[in-house]
Amino acid sequence: MGSRVCDCRLAVSTGVPTAVLYGSLSLFVSILHNVFLLYYVETFVSVYKIDKLSFWVGETVFLIWNSLNDPLFGWLSDRSFLSSPQSGPQISSPEVVLKRLAALSRNGPLFALSFLAFWVSWARPGLQFLVCLCLYDGFLTVVDLNHNALLADLAVSAYDRTRLNFHCSLFSALGSLSVFLSYCVWDKGDFYSFRLFCVALAAVSALGFTAVSRLLKGRFQKEACLRQDEALKLKELSIGQSPLTQQEKPVTLGEYLRQLSKHRNFMWFASMNLVQVFHCHFNNNFFPLFLEHLLSDSISASTGSILLGISYIAPHLNNLYFLTLCQRYGVYAVIRWLFLVKLALSVAMLLAGADQVYLLCIFIASNRVFTEGTCKLLNLVITDLVDEDFVVNQRQQAASALLFGMVALVTKPGQTFAPLIGTWLLCVYTGYDIFERNSIQDSAAAMASAVSGQAGFTVPLRQGCFYLLVFVPISCALLQLLAWSRFTLHGRRLQGVKAQRQGTQHRHLMDVKAI
Repeated sequence: MGSRVCDCRLAVSTGVPTAVLYGSLSLFVSILHNVFLLYYVETFVSVYKIDKLSFWVGETVFLIWNSLNDPLFGWLSDRSFLSSPQSGPQISSPEVVLKRLAALSRNGPLFALSFLAFWVSWARPGLQFLVCLCLYDGFLTVVDLNHNALLADLAVSAYDRTRLNFHCSLFSALGSLSVFLSYCVWDKGDFYSFRLFCVALAAVSALGFTAVSRLLKGRFQKEACLRQDEALKLKELSIGQSPLTQQEKPVTLGEYLRQLSKHRNFMWFASMNLVQVFHCHFNNNFFPLFLEHLLSDSISASTGSILLGISYIAPHLNNLYFLTLCQRYGVYAVIRWLFLVKLALSVAMLLAGADQVYLLCIFIASNRVFTEGTCKLLNLVITDLVDEDFVVNQRQQAASALLFGMVALVTKPGQTFAPLIGTWLLCVYTGYDIFERNSIQDSAAAMASAVSGQAGFTVPLRQGCFYLLVFVPISCALLQLLAWSRFTLHGRRLQGVKAQRQGTQHRHLMDVKAI
């Protein structure tokens, strides 16, 4: 009946705050992912000369894989947490955190390695495109899910989670600098310097994931050992007493989906977030088009590049201010204000008209900045939904990675709808088809006929882009305000859920830590 004693000497002591270490993981993702988004298509199209059929086959397979891998990896990660506290062996919060960190320390360097696979030609372009996209997105999904899940596992209070998210935004802004540095070495004719740059970025990312994961694991190793020793002692004391209750069967995927379908706040949040994802990707897809057709005659190319750069880095910096507002007024209220601001700015721009160049510059940049800023606050709402799911369904542990994965499954179709609906609306109202060379002439003819009063329902391309620019955010804001008004996980209800989760954890296991 000898008890096993954990070796707690593995605990590493460091003076760096946990919030800083957690936030720095965002840096090691963003320095690679921003470069990937900017260059992977041009690399395969202009450098490797991939054919059109192989490109669309790869993108189609990637779309399917990108939608399914979030809930798949979330289920594989958290399925053991879905049973109730009485139905199996207790899993302490430090052990959950250690499990997340182990996944990050393994998959972080593999994510960096998969990033490098894009920039060296090692197979036929079509095959390499497909394999690289699926590998890269698979490792990115595992890293993102475990990193986001830690936001819910490391803290329960809104203040601590906001502080963690604050450091994520700060380090993500630093990671965006890799985009500006990449311009200095990008050359389609001579790829050598760019490859060396990507190797350096991947090395920094891989070493960063390894070092930070090790430091964070040291914080929780001793606490996990103590919990295991306490569990062994309790088990020894229970010998000879009344037998344990019969263990329940673990929750199946079908049962979990039924539970989720009855989670009203999850459904309303997913509806709102689907529109948000659509709007974010609509801005990303059509930002260059708006610059070209609305502002190219009025601003210089350097001013356009500055607007593009601001749109990348400003959302992270702006989010730092939004998070301070969240600490004071709550996430629900701040997100509602952002929807109202988006609606008001869009209506004001519509009333001002397309000829106000400076207002157009401000609106195009601010529209993307505010929209991306809202996206970065939504992880805090998902962590609140994790708390509510834990309390309502009496989980053994919060299934945070799985819930993040299910949110992604529901909302990622917005990425596909954005370019499809945007190009369809533009073609219907202006006759401009971005896939056809002669569509510009057709649009010019439409403009001429509009001037002569014979255009029917067709509008000039510039006016059509302007209507697209203002009516899409107006429509999105109205839909989001409707869904957000039905979301009830705020105020007293949210405080009650957090109190119940903290009370449950104090009864069954030790609280995670002070951030």
